[in-house]
Amino acid sequence: MSTLKGARTDGARILVTGANRGIGLAFVEEALARGAATVYAGVRDPEDITPELAAAGARVVRLEVTSAEDVAAAAAACADVNVVINNAGYFGNQRLVETDDPEVARREMEVNYFAPLAMTRAFAPVIAAQGGGSIVNVLSVAAIAPTAFMGGYSPSKAAALYLGGIARAELEPRGITVTSLVVGSVDTRMAAHVDGAKEQPRDIAAVGLRAMERGEWTCDTDRMAVESRSRLAMDPVRYERGLGRLLHAGSLSTKA
Repeated sequence: MSTLKGARTDGARILVTGANRGIGLAFVEEALARGAATVYAGVRDPEDITPELAAAGARVVRLEVTSAEDVAAAAAACADVNVVINNAGYFGNQRLVETDDPEVARREMEVNYFAPLAMTRAFAPVIAAQGGGSIVNVLSVAAIAPTAFMGGYSPSKAAALYLGGIARAELEPRGITVTSLVVGSVDTRMAAHVDGAKEQPRDIAAVGLRAMERGEWTCDTDRMAVESRSRLAMDPVRYERGLGRLLHAGSLSTKA
């Protein structure tokens, strides 16, 4: 493994996508609390932001991550950035094969894979021009094994996990680290239908920023992520079968 360290949060110029709420907002707040010089908060509509983001002290930037025009404009407007946190995501809550809307899986792939790829391509030269820095991709436990009850979301996050590894190999010679965060169940809108204990978004952001600073390749950010990784390693077939059974469960819970 490379010994290249990631950017320090203190003094960094950071762009966070999907920053209006949830984990994205938590990264904005945590980075500023840890001394980031500037945090750009990427949102789809700067005229419609949450009170929490308005109060955070970030610079709000229009950024629909699936828009090539928005991505290019953000790269030009945020030309001092040395850290990009690809957090924006989409979960369509549809089955992959037996679906009522085949376009949902395409949208999940556009937001969760092609958008981070476009952001990485656009901002790699920007970060390199600062002398190096870091890219952080916010993923999911659904990235490490086929997660049937999450439909097209799981393969889109798996693709993003591979994106991180390939981008890392290409960009480390330019002084850019890439860290993939494997995240479990977090107390956000996306997990509102899940019962049981959930992680706080600020805790995920804190772990993620520390992993970035250490130059970690992949970081399991919380208890569920660590336990899922362990179960997968011990018995991959049994773990995948268990995920498959959840497709037909009446409800979902974080409890074992």
